[in-house]
Amino acid sequence: MDSKEQYDFWYALNHSELLIQPEQQLESFGTTVVHYFLVTELMDAVDQVRVREGKVHAYRPQIVAPSSVAESLLEGFEESQAESYMSWLRENEHQLMILKYGFKIRKEAIRTEVVNDKTDLVIDKLKTEINERGRGMQALIKGVEDPWEVCLLKLMVGMVQKSIGLNANDLGRDPNGHHREIKMAFELAANDPSKIQALADLLRRRNLFQEYEDRFFSLVRPR
Repeated sequence: MDSKEQYDFWYALNHSELLIQPEQQLESFGTTVVHYFLVTELMDAVDQVRVREGKVHAYRPQIVAPSSVAESLLEGFEESQAESYMSWLRENEHQLMILKYGFKIRKEAIRTEVVNDKTDLVIDKLKTEINERGRGMQALIKGVEDPWEVCLLKLMVGMVQKSIGLNANDLGRDPNGHHREIKMAFELAANDPSKIQALADLLRRRNLFQEYEDRFFSLVRPR
């Protein structure tokens, strides 16, 4: 990234404002879709505002072992300090959790519209529209025209900050999501006996049949 690109990046980041943040948190075990509106003022026109509407897909958070990112963690440490730090990481790795988040902007889903109006009025209209529909996973950002994609970092960082505690707690209890998967399978089988065999297969596939044995047989036992 050259000096101009760096300036543009930080300018866009520092002049972006997250006006409405989604009410819900990022999913711990699946993909989250955030519906965003990004408002920017056109640089070469008066009272012309561009509204971009699109989606950001946040992928399921992944647990990353500290040892796998040790090189970046140790950057800036002297050699002797780095070795001591690595020893500590190895001894305490089982107690540490680093979450990796991935995001993708679905550009093909974006609708762009130029509105002839003052920025504040356009924002007020969008706020009203979002609140009337129910915020849910909707977001509103005020940003800059170029590079506008950088403005979405405010949204992404805000979502991670809001969700990381819940995600870490969920993944700490169920790193692979197997128990959540089994819970959903039990709920399906309780309402539809034809799903009981699929539940049994899932329990065996996950090597968890013994753990759920009593609950499984209480489900299939005649009442």
